[in-house]
Amino acid sequence: MSEIASKGQLRMSFLRWAVVTVPLILLLGFASGRMVPSGSDNAWYMALAKPALTPPGWVFPVAWTTLYILLGLAVAMIADARGARGRGAALGLFALQFAGNLAWTPLFFGAHKVTAALVLIVAILVLTIATTFAFARIRKAAAWLLVPYMVWLSFAAMLNFGILRLNPDAETLVPASATTQIAL
Repeated sequence: MSEIASKGQLRMSFLRWAVVTVPLILLLGFASGRMVPSGSDNAWYMALAKPALTPPGWVFPVAWTTLYILLGLAVAMIADARGARGRGAALGLFALQFAGNLAWTPLFFGAHKVTAALVLIVAILVLTIATTFAFARIRKAAAWLLVPYMVWLSFAAMLNFGILRLNPDAETLVPASATTQIAL
């Protein structure tokens, strides 16, 4: 036997990572989304003029749940690639873009900082592109799992820009909410 680990052992190693990363990313994404009222639960957002391409409210939780699962699987693939050159940098880039992702909802929906949220989402997209290239050097499948996320980020950035353009006074429309939806 010339292999260090069998295919079954390697598969189980990936699954152990995925059992941690997928729920963790879903939990963090859900927590970020619940820190402030968003979508139709947010009076400020409902008062804004929105671009014609804005999807119905139910699309957002479905899209984000799907994307967070894909992100969790992608990061599990990279975390499982022990000894791969660039693994630490790839995981660092992922963590950086994901931290930005988690900050976007409170910035946009809570603080009503539409311009800052647009700058942040563009930065997240740039970091995600860099993450995708870093992941591709390690596991091409992990990089492909980030493609739907990049498409959605691009669409979300266009929506953010459209809201900014249609609502130049958005930041002063309604006072920022200081409450949280997280029940303790």
